[in-house]
Amino acid sequence: MGLVSCAATGSQAQERRGATPGDFDFYVLALSWSPGFCGAGGGDGKSLDQCRAGAELGFVVHGLWPQGERGFPVDCAPANRTPSRLAIESAKDLYPDEGLARYQWRKHGTCSGVSPTDYYAGVRTARDRVAIPAALRSPREAQTWTAVDLERAFVAANPGLRADMLSIACRGEVLQEVRVCFSKDLRGFQTCPEVDRRGCRARQITVPPVR
Repeated sequence: MGLVSCAATGSQAQERRGATPGDFDFYVLALSWSPGFCGAGGGDGKSLDQCRAGAELGFVVHGLWPQGERGFPVDCAPANRTPSRLAIESAKDLYPDEGLARYQWRKHGTCSGVSPTDYYAGVRTARDRVAIPAALRSPREAQTWTAVDLERAFVAANPGLRADMLSIACRGEVLQEVRVCFSKDLRGFQTCPEVDRRGCRARQITVPPVR
């Protein structure tokens, strides 16, 4: 478990803008908990599909992020490989909306060193390798967890995953994301001390129900 408040994550992480595409150590798959994200204002003017009433979405892909042992690259070189319509179509069921798919390519995918089509294929590979614990697939009532127990639930559901290979992100005491670290080739899970240290430190975490 990390010792740094999730609210400080963005300011304490080191972004490396304009880094060389492909120059990173591993990936982080960020799975957004839709009820927590939307309840914190994530649907205000954006992500409307994810947050619309009756969507009944739980975990969805937020992004697949190239990550360094210290810091992470973003906006690598001009995004001269704009995703083709075919590439966007291949990502249609990965993200809650097309806008997020395009944004994630610009900010993170351009750092992967691969084409948009291959990047989205990597997103699919990572997403499909993470099993969601049964209690978190479609809860109809609010739940209360500790970050440690959330980590343990994911570890139990995913052979080969350990607590130092993922991190729980919260806003206040509400679940926002689960971040799972993968090796650069996406063949297995990866230890990620810096990501783990930035985990949520709230004593208890509320997991709002799907809606």
